[in-house]
Amino acid sequence: MDSGQRELIHEPPDSGTISHRGASLTREASLQAALGMFERHMQDEGFSINTVKAFVSDIRLLGRYLGIGTPIGEIGTKNLNDYLHWLTDERGVPCSPKSYARRVTTLKVFFGWLHETGVLSQDPSAAVIQQSVSSPLPDAPQETDITRALAVAEAWRAGDEDRKPDARPYLLLSLLLKTGIKKGEAMAIVPNHIDDSDRQNPLLYVRYANPRLRYKERKVPLDPAWLDVLAEYLAQYEPADTLFTCTARNLEYILHDVAEAADLPSGVLSFENLRWASAMQDWRDGVEHDDIRQKLGLSKIAWRETKAKLQRLVEREQVDGGLMS
Repeated sequence: MDSGQRELIHEPPDSGTISHRGASLTREASLQAALGMFERHMQDEGFSINTVKAFVSDIRLLGRYLGIGTPIGEIGTKNLNDYLHWLTDERGVPCSPKSYARRVTTLKVFFGWLHETGVLSQDPSAAVIQQSVSSPLPDAPQETDITRALAVAEAWRAGDEDRKPDARPYLLLSLLLKTGIKKGEAMAIVPNHIDDSDRQNPLLYVRYANPRLRYKERKVPLDPAWLDVLAEYLAQYEPADTLFTCTARNLEYILHDVAEAADLPSGVLSFENLRWASAMQDWRDGVEHDDIRQKLGLSKIAWRETKAKLQRLVEREQVDGGLMS
């Protein structure tokens, strides 16, 4: 991402305008003009192709209702609530709970972006009526689950008379719990992405080959003790290229086998659930929320939903803990 794009997304100007590749956007701009710039913004932020298409389609539908030439500064919360009522009760086309939920999300992302970048002084979508079904919370492993899983992986690392020492399960599990990286990010690691020049403060450099996703690149702290596990693993597997010499599916099997041996529910140790577990641990530890966002490689817009889910997960955990005490 070049410096101009970084300023557009992360450092909104005080003038109430957005500039992008020679174009500018103000509150007087039409919904159509704002949509064009929003689409480029999503592409720059690395939104998936399907998400971009869906969000663009949703805003065009809003344009059909309000008028695509409507100035964005004239769109208020009542307009958006009326639009949502039209979707469910007046349009004459079925709107499933899933579609409704996505369209509410589209409004919040679109108008939230306009507000965050300074074009709108207030976000009209902040108070829209949400009748949508909330997306379910992830089945993140609890702290006791993690303790049992790590104990199994540690035993496999040491080996016994029936199993030769294998550092890979512990290396993988502890890496995911510390860094919260995604499956594709783990598969892309090569040994020189690990900076152990300061062995008390080692770092993992998360890299992307796709230039459009370079904004997701980041450095994430590692546990110093993890370097010892890494040394064992490198001696055992001697990877020639990427750190993990097997397929992504095999890594999933490893996590499944650890969960099974630890007598945990099937699927609880998935890459996605361990990513949530990593973020939850940071939340419990009082890590600054923006530091958690950056560690996970999320944009400020994507972080919004993740942050809300983390809050709900921690609250649920506290309630469950109170019931058990």
